[in-house]
Amino acid sequence: MPGPGKGRTLEAIVEFLDLPPLLGANGTVRLPGSKSISNRILLLAALADGVTDIRDLLESDDVARMLEALASLGIRWVRQEGRDDYQVQGVGGGFPVKAADLFLGNAGTAFRPLTAALAFSGGDYRLSGVPRMHERPIGDLVDALRQLGAQVTYLGESGYPPLHVMPGTLTPGGVVRVRGDVSSQFLTALLMALPLAGVETTVEVVGELISKPYIGITLDLMARFGVQVRREGWRRFTVPGGARYRSPGTIFVEGDASSASYFLAAGAIGGGPVRVEGVGRNSIQGDVRFAEALEALGVRIEMGDNWIEARGPVQGKLKAFDLDLNHIPDAAMTLAVAALFADGPCRLRNIASWRVKETDRISAMAIELRKVGARVEEGGDYLVVVPPPRLISQAGIDTYDDHRMAMCFSLVSLGGVAVRIHDPKCVNKTFPTYFTAFSAVATPVPVIAIDGPSASGKGTVAAQVADALGFHCLDSGSLYRLVALAALRADVALEDEAWLAAAASSLDVEFRGDRVLLGGEDVTAGIRTEDCSAGASRVATYPSVREALVRRQRDFRRPPGLVADGRDMGSVIFPDAEKKFFLTASVEARADRRYKQLIEKGLPANISDLSQELRLRDERDANRPVAPLRKMPEAILIDSSAMTVDEVVAEVLDRVRSPT
Repeated sequence: MPGPGKGRTLEAIVEFLDLPPLLGANGTVRLPGSKSISNRILLLAALADGVTDIRDLLESDDVARMLEALASLGIRWVRQEGRDDYQVQGVGGGFPVKAADLFLGNAGTAFRPLTAALAFSGGDYRLSGVPRMHERPIGDLVDALRQLGAQVTYLGESGYPPLHVMPGTLTPGGVVRVRGDVSSQFLTALLMALPLAGVETTVEVVGELISKPYIGITLDLMARFGVQVRREGWRRFTVPGGARYRSPGTIFVEGDASSASYFLAAGAIGGGPVRVEGVGRNSIQGDVRFAEALEALGVRIEMGDNWIEARGPVQGKLKAFDLDLNHIPDAAMTLAVAALFADGPCRLRNIASWRVKETDRISAMAIELRKVGARVEEGGDYLVVVPPPRLISQAGIDTYDDHRMAMCFSLVSLGGVAVRIHDPKCVNKTFPTYFTAFSAVATPVPVIAIDGPSASGKGTVAAQVADALGFHCLDSGSLYRLVALAALRADVALEDEAWLAAAASSLDVEFRGDRVLLGGEDVTAGIRTEDCSAGASRVATYPSVREALVRRQRDFRRPPGLVADGRDMGSVIFPDAEKKFFLTASVEARADRRYKQLIEKGLPANISDLSQELRLRDERDANRPVAPLRKMPEAILIDSSAMTVDEVVAEVLDRVRSPT
């Protein structure tokens, strides 16, 4: 489904990814492992007595950073070949390597807990990350560790990474206080490290604890590794003296509930049903409560022990909402995009933690939602989204090196919007195969591509097929003819590629039925002259002109569907076209058709000259360096030399309507 730029495979490193407008979504997705659970389990397994077999560990950048760090710290682990299963040899206490420089990227679930565990390991360690990691606060965790006697200093700005952790005289026991209103990862880091102290220690939370479900994950996993933390509400947590991590043997990583939100929202917006497997009613992750939030919007939800399924509301549109989303901060981002499809203004409250994530998500979300037409009010800890009457038909979404921005905004395509995701590889942080999984449940707006040489009748056939199906129609050749016409009118040489590319980017073109308007002027007849036809073939050989027109052509893909004719519709512009046809005819038959057309219009014509011009044009089109005319292997060949237009249209419609 997606069409990547600078490369034709999803595995390629690309600068952008084009998602076509979608009609709906349905299907089943098997979720990757949870990032939060994966990195917690890895650290606990490293600190525990015994060997831990981990099943379904997430394969992502964040987990890779944790694995690299553990190896640098003397932890032995192996991966089962071809699977996401790992075996970790625990060391039964602090890390054996006492000096290390650790680079942790932008992995907060690795950086914060490792900082605390290293403070109890009695070594000399330096921790750093990408520039954004150095903008994410860690001062509250450092302050709490210093209360216990840890020696932690800042290597840059106070309160932020990078850090230097040195051997200190630790005095655990009693009460240590940590703020809970910035990030729950600070409390998680302390709790996971305190069993290394060997002395009963109580952690008191100062301020409101945000993201409580993530603390629930921490406590649950610590218990599986043999450490029971006593909890008094969400204010006091006591780690008992003598506590020691012990391997549970084998442990499974749940599917990522935050990632489930994108697919459940797709089912809600796109009709569904969409089912996610790997999480369900028995999940230890708080983000499964995203399903409850969807129900408040009128979405029909079903749930099993290990699956959740979403269908669109009976009434069609999602209900407007005003929700406190402190308990599901990551999944709440998906609701901000879902608000575009609601029946009124939507308010997301208590989301201050968005400000200190991979990017300032409140600000980033507001900027990108406005690109598709929403009115957005941004506050310190809230966002108000007013959906537009109609979404803007195309949008280029910036992702801020934030995986969740990329995944959230893929959902905009369900509004019939052509979405360009910049820097799509940022999803590698948690879900490297996200766009492949999304395409598996997405139903793109159908495209019927009809390619072929000049005068093969594809334009006439395309228009009649589109009319029969109720689809939109794109005569791509008209766009190149318009560029040529603009050059001829401006007396610009057809060799001036820079001028032609600029003109292609700025054409004020409009299609009204059979009429083509340029700057409001009807130029339908003007672009059909022989001079303009020949000029179109020449300008189409320039890579910069073709690049300028690619996006414009894709913008014609709108519900309920599109019939597109040209020379590279099935190969370049719409490689995922539902049906592809290659319409051809002999040079003699095509010259005869063109001759009759010109005579009917009262224009002079010579059939010998027309035949020669068609041969030359065929050669140029077939041998041009960019997007040459060629039949795709999957395209259906129709030779119309001896067929009427009605016969060709009937054959195309029969093939389109055929289930195979």
